[in-house]
Amino acid sequence: MRILRTLAVVALGLSVAPPALAFDAEQTFRKGAFVLSLDGGGGTQNNLERHARQTHLDLWWIQGRASLLPLGTTGKDSFLYGAFEFGLEPIYQRYFHNVDAYYVGLGLAARYHFLSLGVFAPYVELGAAAGGTNLRVIEIDSSFAFRLYGGLGASLFVADNAAIYAGYRMVHLSNGNTSRPNRGFEADTGVFGVSFFFP
Repeated sequence: MRILRTLAVVALGLSVAPPALAFDAEQTFRKGAFVLSLDGGGGTQNNLERHARQTHLDLWWIQGRASLLPLGTTGKDSFLYGAFEFGLEPIYQRYFHNVDAYYVGLGLAARYHFLSLGVFAPYVELGAAAGGTNLRVIEIDSSFAFRLYGGLGASLFVADNAAIYAGYRMVHLSNGNTSRPNRGFEADTGVFGVSFFFP
């Protein structure tokens, strides 16, 4: 939890800075730019499939991301004006309600930044990871698991090369039928993070 508090303090410090008035998306998101991000979040297991029994897991995570912007910006003259980001992210996820367990993995992530609103940049994202876990519940009982997520949110650029972001992620965990049981589960989560761009 100390890491999450540190992330919150850094993000709070950046959030009190005035937005970057001279923000230039073409420069920040230029082709070949490098991005370093750190985010954390947490949430609660949902019951999309309406199972009669579930574990009611609560969880939090922290993850880093090292990304590239391989294409630069696209669609400059449309509302889809934006840029793709592709990255590699190590993840640590902790379960703390009803069970005390963890997941640790390495994943790939993709994010599309919508840039037509200046310093306020909505995004959509997907991620997939493989890793180890000691979670032993009715939904999953194996030492290996896949972690998938999809989400949306928005970044606020507080400098030409720094942004804070917040959003929603639906997280899914299962073992891909490599062992039984493998009912898997989903969780509704919030995320808060910071990114630094190196054009």
